[in-house]
Amino acid sequence: MNFQVTVLKILVAYPDGFAVMEDLKSDMAILATSGRDWADRTRRLAARVPDLDIFSQGLVERISGGWKITSKGRALLELMEMRPTALERAEAPPVLETSATSPEPVPPLRQPADRAKRRRERRERRREARERARANAS
Repeated sequence: MNFQVTVLKILVAYPDGFAVMEDLKSDMAILATSGRDWADRTRRLAARVPDLDIFSQGLVERISGGWKITSKGRALLELMEMRPTALERAEAPPVLETSATSPEPVPPLRQPADRAKRRRERRERRREARERARANAS
């Protein structure tokens, strides 16, 4: 799994592109254990930008106990995810098939309903943490 691509993909899924470290770690753990498909996908995306460095290139900012994707980060991620053009496919080395059967289809990514549910849960956790902090401060 490519860490930097995974961070970009996680942040772009959040409202305003910002996530606190706790949520980033949680999402990262889920993706890290989700199987080989995710790892292969992030490696393929990272291969399109070999010198990727999300912080020094200004793709992600560290702010207020979390990370936020910048507009430059969003643009690069879109570029990485674009399908190869016919010219790029023609220049790519041929892939040798090792078996007579076609490869397994890649399972679909989580649906927006799952993402909305996770957002609601995160908001609720943050709300509870703020309430506990206020109660402790009193």
